[in-house]
Amino acid sequence: MTQLDHNEVTAPRITAALFATCLADTMFPDVAKATVTVLERLGVRVEFPQAQTCCGQMHINSGYQRDALALIEHFVETFEQYEHIVLPSASCAGSIRHQHGMVARRLGKPALAARADAIARRTREFSEFLTDVLKVTDVDAYFPHRVTYHPTCHSLRMLHVGDKPLRLLRAVRGIELIELPAADQCCGFGGTFAVKNADTSTAMLADKMANVLGTKAEICSAADASCLMHIGGGLSRLTSGVRTMHLAEILASTESGETHGVSVRPSRQTSNPGSGNDV
Repeated sequence: MTQLDHNEVTAPRITAALFATCLADTMFPDVAKATVTVLERLGVRVEFPQAQTCCGQMHINSGYQRDALALIEHFVETFEQYEHIVLPSASCAGSIRHQHGMVARRLGKPALAARADAIARRTREFSEFLTDVLKVTDVDAYFPHRVTYHPTCHSLRMLHVGDKPLRLLRAVRGIELIELPAADQCCGFGGTFAVKNADTSTAMLADKMANVLGTKAEICSAADASCLMHIGGGLSRLTSGVRTMHLAEILASTESGETHGVSVRPSRQTSNPGSGNDV
């Protein structure tokens, strides 16, 4: 893997479409902004298709596959023109890569399934895109804090990203990265699982929080804002002082603390009225 030359100004060498995800759009916009900050620092030209909406994962996982079909078709129409699609969510990336084509085939849409499969091969979760496509581990980040990392279920078991997020974190200057005990255990979120099985979810969260607190870390990081929302909510109720931050937010940090000034280039597609997906 190559390291970023701190004195080098790189010209855009690749264009990638950002799929922000519903949760980043509605609750954690700084995650999407941080993703763009890192990508542009590495010379990527980022486009944001304004017509984007939900990937349909929640519908698929809850058994409403026919309702998800329209979302899958819309996703395909919105993103199939791009060579690279990147998103700061392992769970949504997993749905795009492993569920879209399957659902389309199951519901008698073989042509749509073929198009979805083609897009799946061009879709990468954020850490995958950095390490596998850009071939970079050092993104010129600085974060002088004690951090532990929670590898989410979808990143481990569906995408098999392995230690790619950890390799990126280890290259951050100033960071003290602490191993999380029982890291591969689920935090208990699981989307609608946390709602339908609240008692079990809460018990799983308690175990995860105990392990996070045991590291004495200041920050718990992950590649999914959904899991961080779950863990962060529990930690805040304990008034523990431990914060949660998405991997992209840590990698966007620098000595100057400047992670703003992001310039996202809207694509030339017509916006979907009422989509609200503006980074």
